[in-house]
Amino acid sequence: MYDVVIVGAGIIGTFIARELSRYDLKILLLDKENDVSNGTTKANTAIIHAGFDAPYNSKMGYFNVRGNPMFDKICHELDVPFKRVGSLVLAFDEEDLRTLEKLYENGSKSGVTQMEILDGEEAQQIEANISKKVKGALYAKTAGIIGPWELAIALAENAMENGVDLRLNTEVMDVTRLNDGYSIVTNKGNIMSKILINCAGVHADKLNNMVSNNRFKIIPKKGQYFLLDKTVGNLVNKIIFQCPTDRGKGIVVTPTVHGNLIIGPDSEIIEEKEDTATESHRLKFIRQVAEKSVPNIPFDHVITTFAGVRAEPDTGDFIIEEAEDSPGFINVAGIKSPGLSASPAIAEYVVNLVKEIYGSIKEKNFNPFRKRVIRFAKLSDEEKDELIKKDHRYGNIICRCETITEGEIIDAIHRKAGATTVDGVKRRARPGSGRCQGGFCLPRVMELLAREKNKNMEEILKDGLGSYILTGRTK
Repeated sequence: MYDVVIVGAGIIGTFIARELSRYDLKILLLDKENDVSNGTTKANTAIIHAGFDAPYNSKMGYFNVRGNPMFDKICHELDVPFKRVGSLVLAFDEEDLRTLEKLYENGSKSGVTQMEILDGEEAQQIEANISKKVKGALYAKTAGIIGPWELAIALAENAMENGVDLRLNTEVMDVTRLNDGYSIVTNKGNIMSKILINCAGVHADKLNNMVSNNRFKIIPKKGQYFLLDKTVGNLVNKIIFQCPTDRGKGIVVTPTVHGNLIIGPDSEIIEEKEDTATESHRLKFIRQVAEKSVPNIPFDHVITTFAGVRAEPDTGDFIIEEAEDSPGFINVAGIKSPGLSASPAIAEYVVNLVKEIYGSIKEKNFNPFRKRVIRFAKLSDEEKDELIKKDHRYGNIICRCETITEGEIIDAIHRKAGATTVDGVKRRARPGSGRCQGGFCLPRVMELLAREKNKNMEEILKDGLGSYILTGRTK
């Protein structure tokens, strides 16, 4: 029997797994997908919010503000890209200016630091390419950008290094409450656990309703995005928001930690929780709204579009609590934006819930650092030469767009929670993330996966189960 089973290996589940791995507990992290971070975590705006937007008296506001300053230390320990670039909320008229005042007041009550309201000219001095029609802006210096899937993968890896078990392609079919815990029925057999933590994202309501009579509903909301080439990644240097509405924080124009430019998302309630298709009319809307903030965005430099689905709770706020009628069952549900920003603080809180349930749990030797990741393109010429002398595979360039080597890909495959698919390699080492989107390097990545996993090329998947790329030889 496990002490703790965590359902869902997105940013929340992996953070909780890593924080619980500090203690002498038998822990299992499971997910129905083929990889860690394969839900909302792999398709979002990748922003660490300052915390001025979520209501100061909400869980969203509390955990956002508490979580924001935790990222510097965590990303250093896990060797994950993170930059504090700051954000601007733009005002275009008198109503927007009043909204800025409300956001500033709300942020102050929440405890957000390093905020100021600028006039239009001051905003232009900070970001030269924003609209000349801007009358003012709320500047928050603590906002940042991050690699969200890279963080989740690093968290899972570090959790496993500290004793956590990981099971993928494992879907929860049913849960039965026992006297001393829960029996979890999965497609891979039954699992017993004293504590069950629900981090199932858009499916968290389904899991909750297997266990508790205190029902809630998760409303799936799809958001679509443009990703632009690195050649235009410096069009803006900060995260550019428009004033938020009841539909969300609106269309964002922001750089990424890897030097691209990302634009989106829109907000659309959908029926199918797995619907990540993009639609031309929605993308057209995003483009029109974004150009209000930053005119003359070079959309001819788009390298891909994508969509993510976020979990909107019908309660209007994060659901983070032990179910009243189900002792030992902890919901961590409805974690929409600013969920990524709040994630380390949420994990800290959930660990305390586990401690309360157990009475006390013993700490063990915990290593917070994972093995550093070699990023060949960022090395000096001298460092590259020295590395290639030690391992010739780092002299073999597989992805020309991103200058990714064979050595980096092999490392991504063989780490804990390592890559097993083409997109899994892409999320960890970035081949296929450049302007050709894998047009040249895809066959080479497949060859390396087949070789290292001792599989035939026809068995290599793009991402999820059944996503085969090859069906046989043509010549």
